[in-house]
Amino acid sequence: MRELIKIEGLEKSYFTPAGELKVLKGVDGIFNEGEIVSIVGVSGVGKSTFLHILGTLDKPTSGKVLYKTNKGSEIDPFSLSNGELASFRNKAIGFVFQFHYLLPEFSALENVIMPGMISMGSRGQGIKESRYKEFYEKAERLLDELGIYARKDHKPGELSGGEQQRVAVARALLLEPKLILADEPTGNLDAATGDELFRVLKGINEKSGVTFIIVTHNEQMSRKCRRTLEMVDGRLIDRL
Repeated sequence: MRELIKIEGLEKSYFTPAGELKVLKGVDGIFNEGEIVSIVGVSGVGKSTFLHILGTLDKPTSGKVLYKTNKGSEIDPFSLSNGELASFRNKAIGFVFQFHYLLPEFSALENVIMPGMISMGSRGQGIKESRYKEFYEKAERLLDELGIYARKDHKPGELSGGEQQRVAVARALLLEPKLILADEPTGNLDAATGDELFRVLKGINEKSGVTFIIVTHNEQMSRKCRRTLEMVDGRLIDRL
């Protein structure tokens, strides 16, 4: 397997009136292309903080997160300008959260297309029209593959919890990122719906080789992943 992300000495502290609160205490690790990895641990230990830093939604206090390019070089996303970082995040990483964060005023299809619209920025109208058609067709295909094409014109409030999460998965896949970060993706779903969603994620991983890093409290789900890491006292350890 090719290396996708290398983490070196990652630390994260929050500074409060009571003093420094260290959450991550020197995390090292490597994630490879095509892996499906779960991260487990008790509540409040720093799993979501770690995932947010991997996704460049938060910055580390110290240490590095290095992404490998197709040419084998490394990118430190936190060395990029704000605009470059936003573009990198939009194209390289997909997100699926416990709360789907779908925009309630838009249809399922429009929600899936949203990352594509953001990626176009201020391009010319002719280019936008061509790209929009491409994103529209891709979004329809993703919804069809995820089994909810018939619900594409429904707004989030008209969808079940499982359907909403499938829309969120389609949205995360639209720009074909190499990495999907999922934070408790089945946390708000009943057991059967959660199991079905995980089968969907695993199927995507096996079919397209997208790397999944999943934070979960679901022990049954974690055991089905290729590798399980446990966060203990601000560090990641391999669970045997």
